Amino acid sequence: MQTFSSLRDGYNAVVIGASGGIGSAVSHALEADARCANVFKISRGGDISLDICDEASIATAAEAVSRQIDSVDLVFNATGALMLGDTPPEKTIRRLDPQIMAWHFQVNAIGPALLIKHFAPLLAKDRRGLFGTLSARVGSIGDNRLGGWMSYRAAKAAQNQVVRTASIELARTHPQAVLVALHPGTVATPLSDPFAGNRERLTPDQSASMLLDVMNALNPEHTGSFFAYDGTRIEW
Repeated sequence: MQTFSSLRDGYNAVVIGASGGIGSAVSHALEADARCANVFKISRGGDISLDICDEASIATAAEAVSRQIDSVDLVFNATGALMLGDTPPEKTIRRLDPQIMAWHFQVNAIGPALLIKHFAPLLAKDRRGLFGTLSARVGSIGDNRLGGWMSYRAAKAAQNQVVRTASIELARTHPQAVLVALHPGTVATPLSDPFAGNRERLTPDQSASMLLDVMNALNPEHTGSFFAYDGTRIEW
């Protein structure tokens, strides 16, 4: 297990979506780091609960963390969804359903925006802080050469714009903070299993370890950017 050497000794971490495959792996990796003092694991059914579609619950979760510590050093958002129930992502605009599209924006764009709204202020203003939120390579407009998955792609692209815009504002009050969008790769989780095909997949532990390594190496000049699990920058 790598040590988060770029953060202060005794750093505090928050993992949102901690019950999922990647979120759970990130939580376990941070808990194994002797330099980490606290890992607050937040999920719909966790000790600190949160509903990504309910701003009041997001605000309450952030307040629950702030009551226990003075500040946060690392926030990792592992929430997100590709399918609504048994409905797969649409392959053509002819299958576009406005209600499903609105749901994608709620879960994959509006929810992450609200997480940044309520959890980014918990970062200390006078020292290094990291905020990573899971996006997806298919949310890249420049990288889109296959089409399909319109609702999911558009929602992730919207999340990327939220990250870029929020990072500019955050830099004014937290000059040492880094806010980035992260692509975890194709990970062996229930979310990706139906669509992995023959692509090589990472385990949740592999993806989590690589994503944390990427975050550990980032500097304030990288804030507002989009990175893959292998450290390469992804075009918007």
